[in-house]
Amino acid sequence: MSDSGLGKVEDNPKILSGPVLTNSPNAVLSKTLLGRYNDLPLPGDKVLATYVWIDGTGEHMRCKDRTLSFIPKQPKDLPVWNFDGSSTGQADGHNSDTYLVPRALYKDPFRRGNHLLVMCDTYKYNMEPTESNHRVKCQEAYEKCKDDEPWFGIEQEYILLDSDLRPFGWPPGGFPPPQGPYYCGVGANKVFARDLVEAHYKCCLYAGVPISGTNAEVMPSQWEFQVGPSVGVTAGDDLWMARYILHRLAEEYGVIVTFDPKPVQDWNGSGAHTNFSTKKMREENGIIEIEKAIDKLSKVHMKHIKVYDPRGGKDNERRLTGLHETASINDFSAGVANRRSSIRIPRAVAEEKKGYLEDRRPASNCDPYAVLNALLRTCVLNE
Repeated sequence: MSDSGLGKVEDNPKILSGPVLTNSPNAVLSKTLLGRYNDLPLPGDKVLATYVWIDGTGEHMRCKDRTLSFIPKQPKDLPVWNFDGSSTGQADGHNSDTYLVPRALYKDPFRRGNHLLVMCDTYKYNMEPTESNHRVKCQEAYEKCKDDEPWFGIEQEYILLDSDLRPFGWPPGGFPPPQGPYYCGVGANKVFARDLVEAHYKCCLYAGVPISGTNAEVMPSQWEFQVGPSVGVTAGDDLWMARYILHRLAEEYGVIVTFDPKPVQDWNGSGAHTNFSTKKMREENGIIEIEKAIDKLSKVHMKHIKVYDPRGGKDNERRLTGLHETASINDFSAGVANRRSSIRIPRAVAEEKKGYLEDRRPASNCDPYAVLNALLRTCVLNE
């Protein structure tokens, strides 16, 4: 078993893949009954707000709902709320009240109307940030370099599992044919659960999350969506909310989403490749600034590795092996169009001599706030 508790396929040969909803506890609930109540008229001044936050693991999410008697226009309009931090790994039982501070608003694609999803960060009883609140430092870094106009685009890879934690759609007791035909594939024998992916795409755009694209990935049941370009800390808000919406949709489809970076050995892992640029990088001859940033990154490689997954690099040890389109976790490298390097310069960027760099090291379960913070402090603030 991996640290996340996700069983590797080769360790569980007897696990069978089957009709997922049949095995899911959600199957006992009719998927049509809620429709009878969705059109119930609510008082005009009532708004349902779902507060969403990152729990003490630094990678999993929690949520709860409250009723508002007004329509908020910005995050500071919403009340600060609290929750039992002792049940989320963020406080002790004898002093468990932990605060939720609204930071970003999104339209609710599940309830629609004026209802909202609220991305929050978390604070202890004394209003000090919890250990898993990396947004605070990210915001501080961004405030110092706003004039540099840092843009981020994050490529979020993930894998769908059945209720037995086996990759969705894999043959009973075995493996699919070797990877090759699945990346950006078409056809029922090459891609699985496209309807869930399509629903996620549309729900995110409705919510206000800037999804810029999606595609099937190298391993069957592995997918990717791209968020951005987003400016500064907003990129972290957007990615976390996109993850939340994906988990909520997966509940309805009866499948499990895992962001574990390497759930199956000998197949491609999952990353959160982070594309980064500043105003100077996007201007004429910006390649000079890109090369300067790469030089800075080369000098603090392991410092970044430690914040690129929630376990100080332990998760990425399983993924960054130098195989399956990754660089070795121990060595820093950079190259044009090289997917086996730590930093990739896209071919078009090299030819146009301006644009952005792609940091391929962040794991799929990274906290994007921690990643953005590291890039800003290294590449812009020279810390």
